Amino acid sequence: MIASDHLDTNDMVCDFKALKLAVEDYLDQYDHALMVNSQDSFLKTLPEQYKARLIVLDDEDPTTEVLARKIYEFVSAQIKAGGSFMDQNGNRYALPTHLTLERVRVTETSSSWAEYGLSESH
Repeated sequence: MIASDHLDTNDMVCDFKALKLAVEDYLDQYDHALMVNSQDSFLKTLPEQYKARLIVLDDEDPTTEVLARKIYEFVSAQIKAGGSFMDQNGNRYALPTHLTLERVRVTETSSSWAEYGLSESH
C-alpha cells in the first residue's frame, strides 16, 4: 500500500507505471524461483537444472513473511531514491520521493497471505 499526504498534478498518489518500472526487474527474480535457506542440507544435493532460478537466503527460511519483508525493503529504497524510469516505448515516468510505503502483501492462496510494513503507530 502506497500513501501520500497529497495528490500529484494528475490527481493521483502515484502513477503506478513508474512504480512498476522501478520494481519489475527485482520482482521478476522471484517468479518461478526456488528459495532455500543457506543452511538447508538440501542445497548441497540440488540438481543443476534447478540452479538457474535459485535464490539462497542467508540463514533465513523461505517464508512468505521473508519475501514480503525483502520486497518492502527494496520498494522503500526505490521510493527514497526516486528517479526516472523508461518504458519499452521510450516514455519516462518519475517515481516521487514523498510517497510512503505502508505495507507489502504477498499472497500464498486466495485466503492466506503475509504483510510486512509500518506499524499502525507510525
